[in-house]
Amino acid sequence: MHYELYVDSLFLVNFVMNLYLLMLVNRSAFRTATPGRLLLGAAVGGLGGLLPYLLPGPGLLKMGTGIVAGTVGMILMAFPVRGFRMFVKLLEKLLLYSFCMGGALLFLVRAIPGLRNVLTSIFGIMGVGGLCFLFLSRSRKGGGQEESLCRAVLICKAVQLEVIGLVDSGNTLTEPISGKPVCIVTEQILSSLKGDLPDGYRAVPYHSIGKKRGILEGYQLPELKLELNGITRTFRQVWIAASPQGISEQDNVEAESVKMIVNPLLFLEQKKGGPRRRQNERIYDTESSITR
Repeated sequence: MHYELYVDSLFLVNFVMNLYLLMLVNRSAFRTATPGRLLLGAAVGGLGGLLPYLLPGPGLLKMGTGIVAGTVGMILMAFPVRGFRMFVKLLEKLLLYSFCMGGALLFLVRAIPGLRNVLTSIFGIMGVGGLCFLFLSRSRKGGGQEESLCRAVLICKAVQLEVIGLVDSGNTLTEPISGKPVCIVTEQILSSLKGDLPDGYRAVPYHSIGKKRGILEGYQLPELKLELNGITRTFRQVWIAASPQGISEQDNVEAESVKMIVNPLLFLEQKKGGPRRRQNERIYDTESSITR
């Protein structure tokens, strides 16, 4: 039996499906990949899908080589991998999303046999992949970082403090002028950094249960590194403020208590094209007097 293989069509399908997968992984991995790296990783994965048709040798060996080379190349090209543990975590996420997309396509082909030819066509595969991408991306709002423990390294000149942080979706505090997210630390942590932090502070209004309103002193931390499930991301010029109340009263989280509440907005990509609105205008439209 003779088959005709269209290299351009095969590459296009692999490229698009790989791009879907990498964007999903990026959403759940602190958004560490840039758009350019995602495109490059998808292209490398697409080239890996062509290797079985270009290499000599047994079919199974060629197929295995193509899958391994394409998968490893995708991850290394798309993400700034900083260790084997991070690579394994990214690989786990990639395989999970691949299984979901492949399972969805197989289910539709068997459930609707009359549309088998349509679903297995180039545009059918990419269409099903696109629907799966939309469903999975909406089902994991914020990339899955809400309510997660992480390891935080606060860096200011020669001072480095490593603490346990909590990514908490309840923290929506933002700096009133720039609209950038604010992370909360204990007063002890802020006191340890205060001598090396840039001069000056920004008044950050807040609301909390039991206290109608208040003002926190916000400072810009030069560098913050967060590690969650083996994946690390570095942030620059992050606003931090000290909580007048204790952040955590438990001391049994890996023999340490939570010393930092990380704002999940920190992980979201900022839209270009002008400054964001101030915090009180975005959340408390009727209370503009609190940031006179």
